[in-house]
Formats: sequence, structure tokens, C-alpha cells
Amino acid sequence: MPITTVFIDRDGVINQDSPHYIKTVDEFHFLPRSPEAFALLKAHGLSAMVITNQSVIGRGWVTRKTLSAIFDKMTAGIEAAGGSVDGIFFCPHTPDDGCACRKPKPGLIHDACNTHGIDPASSAMIGDSAKDILCGKAAGCAATVLVRTGTPDKALAALDAEGQRPDHVADTLFDAVRWVLDTLGS
Repeated sequence: MPITTVFIDRDGVINQDSPHYIKTVDEFHFLPRSPEAFALLKAHGLSAMVITNQSVIGRGWVTRKTLSAIFDKMTAGIEAAGGSVDGIFFCPHTPDDGCACRKPKPGLIHDACNTHGIDPASSAMIGDSAKDILCGKAAGCAATVLVRTGTPDKALAALDAEGQRPDHVADTLFDAVRWVLDTLGS
């Protein structure tokens, strides 16, 4: 079955991550070629969905209005490069909240699939952490791709401890999208 949708983590994949979290619009900075990765997906007729944990909401560090403004900056930059974001799904909870939507649980992908009529078997998940890869696998995605723009050694060690591996490791989001298209495209 050819891929129709790519789920993409935000921090460390689309934009530079921070150990202090992204709390303002000014702290959001695209990683090289990440907006172009969305344009490449759009050019090949694939949907792109952002799937992201945003515990800054549950921690009280960021309002939903500020998070929305950060997402607006992200979307505007992607659209300026010729791409599009077909959906944004985020978990506002902290790790201690025990919700069903915080990655590595598959709730966000399930929500996206239910909202947009997506078969997870026709999707791929791209992320920079073990949580992203485990989420994609738990949701039934056809493939998972780990990008090296985060902390790949830490992610791979955590995945090894779970007896899991990504289907591919790529340097950047753009490289991950090219692999998905070359390997799983129609």
C-alpha cells in the first residue's frame, strides 16, 4: 500500500529544539530545509501532519494562544516554501498526567487518522526521539524514520532497550522525506 500521509514531530525535526523548551514565537527557528521537506511531500500528493508533545501547556509555561502563534509561524514558513500542513495534533499534558495522547502512546496519530480518514498502514512517522518511533510503531504506521537532528544516540539506545528500531535513520527531515518517497511511494 503506498504512503498517503506522513506524521512529523515538531521540536528537533522541523525546528531547533531547546532544553528549555520553545516558549515564544521568537524561539522558533526552522532547521535547514525542513520547510522544503513539506513542499516535497505536497509535490508528491502526500499529506503532512504535525504530531507533537507540548507539555509547556500543562506545565503552565505557555498559553494555548502563544502555542497557536508558534504554530502559525511554522505554518507560514512552510507555506512560503511551497508546502502545507494538513493537520496539527498536540498533547498538552505533562509526563505525569497519564493521558492517552502523549507520545510514545499512539493517541495523537489515532486522533489524526480518525479526523482525516487515514489508514495508519498508509502512513509514516518521522521524529527525533524514541518516543516518536515507538508512537509510530504503536499506531501501526508502515514505517518510522529517526532523524539525526535531535539526539540520535540517546534515541537509538532507548529503542534498543525496548527491542525496537526505526525503519530508517536520516540526517534531516528533508532526507527522511526523500527516503519515504523513494522507498514507500507509489
